[in-house]
Amino acid sequence: MFRFKQFSVDQTGCAMKINTDGVLLGALTNVKDPLSILDIGTGTGVIALMLAQRFPDARIDAVEIDQTAAITADSNFKNSPFAERLTLYPSGFEGFFDTYPDRKFDLVVSNPPFYINSLQSPGAKKTLAKHTDERFFDKLIQNVSAHLTNNGVCWLILPPETAVPVKQLALQYRLYSQKIITLHSFKADAPHREILAFGFDAQQAEEERFVIYDAPKVYSKQYQEILKGFLTIF
Repeated sequence: MFRFKQFSVDQTGCAMKINTDGVLLGALTNVKDPLSILDIGTGTGVIALMLAQRFPDARIDAVEIDQTAAITADSNFKNSPFAERLTLYPSGFEGFFDTYPDRKFDLVVSNPPFYINSLQSPGAKKTLAKHTDERFFDKLIQNVSAHLTNNGVCWLILPPETAVPVKQLALQYRLYSQKIITLHSFKADAPHREILAFGFDAQQAEEERFVIYDAPKVYSKQYQEILKGFLTIF
């Protein structure tokens, strides 16, 4: 059980446990006054829960293809203070959109599997959670572009090497980079992740650097500030 300031997250049966990627995506994702949010591949449900805390007027749908993780996330939602605004769908995103073809969202967020055509990790659950191929992102971006509202934004977190083809793919579906946040473990380190925001407005993407640590085991002021509303250690 991982305890946040306003909710707790059971991680039972979830291949991908709560990690820095997820909490930073939940904290840094932003769009003006969203009323409808979709979390694709919710896992434990932590990102959806963080967004429910941040955006009190939003209703949040979350999809999860792994059945065990879906059961856990659903329980986490129901045990949270935001239960009435959170709905879990035990499905992949394609099945969800097939079932609800007219549904549109102001914000779509995903911490997707991101190792494209790479060595599969041991264990079926972790492989499903972390590894994919090019077709996955083509289907993801195509579906997202069809289900965003006119001013809607899609936020993803990816390794830099995966972010390059995904940005190019997004352009094929009229989705343009709105913001790029590079994540660095330490100030002098190369980025190990990019948080990307895509929308329909063609504009110069805003770029930002985010450093996690000032020193080993010492979180940066930047990290503390963005997560002080969530993590009990701050």
